[in-house]
Amino acid sequence: MVVFPNAKINLGLFITEKRPDGFHNLETAFYPVKGFNDILEVIENRDSEKDILNTSGIPTDAKQEDNLVIKALNLLRENHTIPALKIHLHKVIPSGAGLGGGSSDAAFMLNLLNQQFDLGISTKDMEKKAALLGADCAFFVKNTPTIATGIGNEFHHLKRETSKAWIELIIPPIHLSTPEAYKKIQPQKPDISLEEILSKDPVVWKDELINDFEDNAFTKHPELRNIKETLYNKGAFYAAMSGSGSAIFGLFQEQPEIEWPEKYITWSGEIEI
Repeated sequence: MVVFPNAKINLGLFITEKRPDGFHNLETAFYPVKGFNDILEVIENRDSEKDILNTSGIPTDAKQEDNLVIKALNLLRENHTIPALKIHLHKVIPSGAGLGGGSSDAAFMLNLLNQQFDLGISTKDMEKKAALLGADCAFFVKNTPTIATGIGNEFHHLKRETSKAWIELIIPPIHLSTPEAYKKIQPQKPDISLEEILSKDPVVWKDELINDFEDNAFTKHPELRNIKETLYNKGAFYAAMSGSGSAIFGLFQEQPEIEWPEKYITWSGEIEI
């Protein structure tokens, strides 16, 4: 069976408070980018009793046992019998870019195994299992526009009329550490809820739909600010960093003409916003 784990972007990201356990509560909207995908293929391994994971595309540094696809498999094996597998993961979505590539791979693996081996796990239980693998992993189980609160693991469906837009996605060769990103954050609850902002005409998003991680990231890496400004200069009605970065995206009414340096990974296509 072959599936295509997709990326996500964040529309707005407010760090609302620091929790007693040291983590932070936040408010954000996850949107799937269904044209920007990894490729995951799983078949039974009839030649051995061991799982085999092969990867291609963007190199992954993780050992096999640390890959979220294998962790997803082992999680389901705690309560279900699944034979040895041959797994091929072709990576297109860069890690550490704020696009949820690893989380998507894990959630799609859970859904794939549930279907391929008739495990009968409900969507609700699948989300609970996915949350054990990562805070945003559960989002990819349903893979629909979602408001996330808590540490990014409490969801409710985002109700708003959507329309097609064009997205330009730019991933520069800049690694941003999520723990470092949180260090200089001053948590504050927004005056207007994220869902209320998203209900407005997108023309106001530029002023009200904020990613709290941007200021620190742009101060440390001015190149990121330049990318965002370029997107606005080319006609984007909204542009922002996704998650804790370093991917920057711009939303347009129609396809723009922009040339980016070859050192950037880029993708563009239609998205429902």
